[in-house]
Amino acid sequence: VSAAVLTVVHAGEGMAAETYPVRPVRLVVGYPAGGPIDITARAIGPRLSEALGQPVVVDNRAGAGGALGAEIAAKATPDGYSVVLGQDGNLVVGQAVRKQKNYNTLTDFAPVALAVRTPQVFVVNANSPLKSLTDLIAAAKANPGKLSYASAGTAGSSHVMGTFFNMSIGINTLHVPYKGGLPGMLDLHAGRVNYMITSMVSSLNFARDGRARLLAVSGDKRSHLFPDVPTVMEMGIGGFEATLWHGVLAPAKVRKEVATRLNREVVKVLAMPEVQKQLQFEGGSVSPSTPEEFEAFIRADVARWDKMVKTTGITLD
Repeated sequence: VSAAVLTVVHAGEGMAAETYPVRPVRLVVGYPAGGPIDITARAIGPRLSEALGQPVVVDNRAGAGGALGAEIAAKATPDGYSVVLGQDGNLVVGQAVRKQKNYNTLTDFAPVALAVRTPQVFVVNANSPLKSLTDLIAAAKANPGKLSYASAGTAGSSHVMGTFFNMSIGINTLHVPYKGGLPGMLDLHAGRVNYMITSMVSSLNFARDGRARLLAVSGDKRSHLFPDVPTVMEMGIGGFEATLWHGVLAPAKVRKEVATRLNREVVKVLAMPEVQKQLQFEGGSVSPSTPEEFEAFIRADVARWDKMVKTTGITLD
């Protein structure tokens, strides 16, 4: 009898995996509507709905720098009906700078698929005498403590990167935090700060219409939108391979068949020309992956940012 029961149980599990999903899937976004990660969610969501044959409902749960949404997804039932569009901010950098953690990125999630990667940029006002990263470094060395740089917020990725950059090359510049990338860019344009380290998304419109000049991009390759702008690494400064990223993750104990199905459909959506065009226009490079590749990517990113945070001593608590 027990063998028969076991057979029925296994058959039921197989059927559940085959028929998934049978009801709407919630895509949790830990940030407000209209922001960069929400744009990715809105680009992917409707096409993923078509691919899965069920509604994919974008659920914006903003709060605690994205940590609220990530925590909700981490603690959801691991059945594939609640997944998160996570990013470096709430899954890597935010965790590195927090002493009090409500979830563990490496153990509480099952990575499904990396979606998009976007570089950070060093940017100046279009009228700035600083024409290159070399100019910026020379000016900072000649005027210790006099240059100021804007970031999108205290203990965020641009603050950590700016401090790590200063320590790496031995310069001293003043950090000026803003509540988001746009307010910082507006003050950069007005000449209230000398340079800014921010996401490509925040600086894009300013660079496109000539109000700002990009000096360098983070990451291991140049941006497809600004191929003439060098990477920080090309300037001979190591440790700046970090990029901002968005990707789909499920709660840790989700069944492998469900994660595999989700991965297959997300990758198909990311291959659609209209999705690629939209995400690339926003400054990102579409970077589909297997679950295993995404997991390895996150582990490397956690190690990279943990090192930067430890070096700078920046904390949020």
